[in-house]
Formats: sequence, structure tokens, C-alpha cells
Amino acid sequence: MLVTNRFVVDEEAAVAFTDRAHAALAALAARPGYLRGQLVRALDDPRHWCLVTEWESVGTYRRALGGFDVKITAVPLLAESVDEPSAYEALATAAPGGDVVVVASDRAVGPYR
Repeated sequence: MLVTNRFVVDEEAAVAFTDRAHAALAALAARPGYLRGQLVRALDDPRHWCLVTEWESVGTYRRALGGFDVKITAVPLLAESVDEPSAYEALATAAPGGDVVVVASDRAVGPYR
């Protein structure tokens, strides 16, 4: 499961934002079910940032949000993200040079039923 939280940060607030985002990423990384994560910034507009994390399942992500350190450091930051869907299920993957592997959706309608 992939979680993307987008932020628009004024350039003068970028240092404080990145400090908070690093703390949030560390808190999330300490939770069971966390696979990987990164803080990224748009190349074309440095005001646009994303905190991207990958989880074993939606359940591990939701349980992670209940952890004390996550509630203190990550949840306040995540509440400032752009108000849009942020959790995505992986429906097709491909390793470098590999075939595309398609999996059934738990929720979506359409070709991934």
C-alpha cells in the first residue's frame, strides 16, 4: 500500500517543514508494517513536497497512525497536507526488466476487479 501526502510549503518555511517531515518519517519508519519512505520535492516548483511511504497493508498503516510517537510528530504534519486521497493500493507492479504483475483490487471497480 502506498501513501502520498502532498504539501505546498512557502520557501521561507522549508527548513522548519523539512525538520518536522524528517521527524514524522522517522516515527513512521519505526512502526510495524512500514516498508520504505521518502520526502521528495518537485523539481519544477520547490514549494511542492511529498511524503511518500509504503506499507505492508492498509491495516498496518492505520495501526501506525495510532502509535504515540506518530500521533505527536507525524499526524499534525499529515493534517497540513493537501486535502485529497492519500492511500493507494498497488494493482500492478513490475521489477526492472520484469513482467507486469497484476493483482485483484480489494475496493476499486473496473479492470482490476
